[in-house]
Amino acid sequence: MHSTSDTPDLCILRLSALGDASHVVAVVQRLQRDLPGARITWVIGKLEHKLLTGLPGVEFIEIDKKRLWQSIGQLRQRLAGRRFDALLHMQISLRANVVAAAIRARRRIGLDPARSKDFHGLFVRERIRPAPPGGEHVVDALMAFTEKLGLPPAQPQWQMPIDEEAFDFARAHLPDDRRWLGVNLCASHALRNWPAERQAAVIQHAIEAHGMAVVLLGGRSDTERQFADAITAAVPHPLLDLVGKDTLKQLMALLTRLQLLISPDSGPMHFASAVGCPVIGLHAASNPRRSGAYRSQQWAVDRYDDAARQYRGKPAAQLPWGSKIEETGVMELISVDEVKAMLDRFLAANGHENAAGQPPPSA
Repeated sequence: MHSTSDTPDLCILRLSALGDASHVVAVVQRLQRDLPGARITWVIGKLEHKLLTGLPGVEFIEIDKKRLWQSIGQLRQRLAGRRFDALLHMQISLRANVVAAAIRARRRIGLDPARSKDFHGLFVRERIRPAPPGGEHVVDALMAFTEKLGLPPAQPQWQMPIDEEAFDFARAHLPDDRRWLGVNLCASHALRNWPAERQAAVIQHAIEAHGMAVVLLGGRSDTERQFADAITAAVPHPLLDLVGKDTLKQLMALLTRLQLLISPDSGPMHFASAVGCPVIGLHAASNPRRSGAYRSQQWAVDRYDDAARQYRGKPAAQLPWGSKIEETGVMELISVDEVKAMLDRFLAANGHENAAGQPPPSA
C-alpha cells in the first residue's frame, strides 16, 4: 500500500494486558492528532478489544490467545499483500514475537535493549530511546514510539471510548448527591491484593470521618466475591456492591463519577487514570514510578523499597527496573494507618478536610 511520510500506514502490536492497552490509547490519539492522515491498525488481544471497542479511527485485528495459531493464520490472510510503513512492536513476550513475525513492515520498531527480553530484538530493526537515569513509567516508554516516528516529546492524553449506555448505568448507580469513593478490591495477581480486613478498616474510616459513600468494584472471580462479602460483613454501614455486576465499559463510566479510587496495581487503576479519576495506589509488589496510576503518582502508598529490602535483600534502586516482588505477605507491608493518612491528605488537598464530609466553612 502506497503512503507518504505524512500519512503513514502504521501497525501497533500490543496484545495485553488491560491496563497496558489503556496506556496505548494515549499513543494512538497522539498519532491521530499529529499525523492526522495516518492509518492505524492495532493487533490486540480479544479481551482488550472489548475494552476499546468504538475507539475511533482504528482498525482492530483480534488475536485470541487461546487459539493462537488459528488467529495468526487469520491475521496472515487479512494482511495478505499488505506491508505497513512501520510496525510498533510494544510487547515483550514470545507470543507477541510469533505474531510480529506474521506482520510485514518497512520499519520494525521495538523497545530498547535494556527493556527487552524473550528474543524481542530478533523481531525488530529499530529501537526506542533508552529510559532516562532512574527509569520511567510504562506510559512514557510507550509514548517514545511516537518520537521514533519523528514527533517531538509530548504529554500523554486520553479519550477513552465509553458509550452512552455505560454512562446511563453509571448515573443510575452513582447519583450526584453523594461523594463516591470507589474501592477496587483485587488485582489480577493474588499476591498484589491488600487484605480484605484492612480494606474494610479504611472504608469504615472514609464513611465515618468523611461521610463518603463507598462502592465496591471488581470482576467475577471467586476471590473478588469473597473479598466483597468479607468487607461487607466487616463494615457496619451500607456499601454499594457492584463486584461482578458491570462490564468493562460500565466500569470506565463508573470511574468518571468517583471522587477517588483506592486500588492495588491493576487494570482498573489505569482505567481510572485514563478517565481522570484520582487514585490512591497500593504498592509493595510493584514500583509505582513504573506501573502506578500515571496521573496520581503523588497519592501512591509506596512500600516497594521496603519490600525490596525485606524480600530481595537490597534497596529497590539496585533491582532491575520493573522488577515485581510478588511474594506471600508483601502487601501486608502497607498499613491501615498509612492508607487512612493518604485518604485524609487527598481529601484535605481537595477541600474536604472536615469530618462527616462537610465542606470547609466559608471565610
